[in-house]
Amino acid sequence: MANRSRRQVRLSRALGIPLTPKAERYFEKRPYGPGEHGRARRRQESDYAVRLKEKQRLRAQYGIREAQMRRAFEEALRMEGKTGSNLVQHLEQRLDALVLRAGFARTIAQARQFVSHRHIMVDGKIVDRPSYRVTEGQTIQVKPKSQTTVPFEISAQGIHKDVLPPVPSYLDVDLERLRATLVRLPEREEIPVVCDDQLVVEYYSR
Repeated sequence: MANRSRRQVRLSRALGIPLTPKAERYFEKRPYGPGEHGRARRRQESDYAVRLKEKQRLRAQYGIREAQMRRAFEEALRMEGKTGSNLVQHLEQRLDALVLRAGFARTIAQARQFVSHRHIMVDGKIVDRPSYRVTEGQTIQVKPKSQTTVPFEISAQGIHKDVLPPVPSYLDVDLERLRATLVRLPEREEIPVVCDDQLVVEYYSR
């Protein structure tokens, strides 16, 4: 766990965005890249490097593999509207992402673990796939047996609010009952991820 935490801090500094609460604390002390040359002025990045970094930023914020990212992009291409916005919206509908947004988990990694360990239900049925795509009107809830365990008792007290963005308006959350409903599809400007969508589209379209 400690090694993973250090990796996340290092990746956060390399990408220029805090990926975890711990990384955010490190960011305040060392707002520059990792390594002995992190403070040095870097040469101007190529167009490819800029687009690659933006893609990596988006991927890291959702903690997904490259194959998952590419599949999401291909689906976004088939949808009407702006591909970049479609891509982020598609990723935001992942079950692990919404478990995080609702405040049930502290990090995306913890949210994924909660789902894969069968603690999370969708419309009353256990779903153990973090990539499960939640649709409008569906309800996410921590299963009753799990609600009495320490991690979820902490969540129900709202302790994670200090390190998470405010709950977005597309979610109706009852934190005490560890229950949340996706009341509508998210709009891109409401989704709390740092990303230039167009650069990601350009990376995959090259």
